[in-house]
Amino acid sequence: MSSEKSVTKGTPEPGPVPKDRIRLYSMRFCPYAQRTRLVLHAKGIKFDTINIHLRNKPDWFLEKNPLGMVPTLETPAGEVIYESPITCEYLDEAYPEKKMLPSTPFGKARQRMMLQHFSKVEVHFYKIPVRRLKGEDVSGLEAELKVSLTKLDEHLVKKKTKFFDGDAITMIDYMMWPFFERIEMGDLQPFLDNTPELKKWRDRMLEDPAVKATIHSVESHKGFFKGYAVEKPDYDYGL
Repeated sequence: MSSEKSVTKGTPEPGPVPKDRIRLYSMRFCPYAQRTRLVLHAKGIKFDTINIHLRNKPDWFLEKNPLGMVPTLETPAGEVIYESPITCEYLDEAYPEKKMLPSTPFGKARQRMMLQHFSKVEVHFYKIPVRRLKGEDVSGLEAELKVSLTKLDEHLVKKKTKFFDGDAITMIDYMMWPFFERIEMGDLQPFLDNTPELKKWRDRMLEDPAVKATIHSVESHKGFFKGYAVEKPDYDYGL
């Protein structure tokens, strides 16, 4: 069972997850759920998707995940996993073909530290455009974003690699990508003008098959964001 349209309170609970698949509870425009979708596609894992209406969640979904958040995974055994980095690490271990994380303990720790640094600024991709619409001063947030993007650019310059942890895409690239996909949604693309290596990284990511399989157009992102910014999100925008 898969559903493009979001399911709401009162929707019947789906049946068991088929033995040869895994189920993803998602929301089409959620950057965190997109992380999990990217890894599912990159690793070639068979999966079903059920999109959840995050303002009117089914009771059965809250029983599976009391936090009521996406992404959430469910296995054929009824095991439930949530939080985007945790779901992605689970997939990398449960489906060991085409590993996305480094093999060494330090390599894994290095990527987790990079993600921890990025997590402090990822919210700016939403905060800045939302506060701009409200007419608020965003100069401080813009300065913080500029510093963070400059550091990411410097990281690529120093490593001399195409991606953040080598010349092939790894987990950390997929963890950061959803926010860079949305950079035009918030009219933040000028922030890349002085980060040439980061700009090249973004262009390379756009050619990746998993990115192509999960991407929304700029127009779709802007259309969803218009409602999201005024706390009236249309989770089925464009359907």
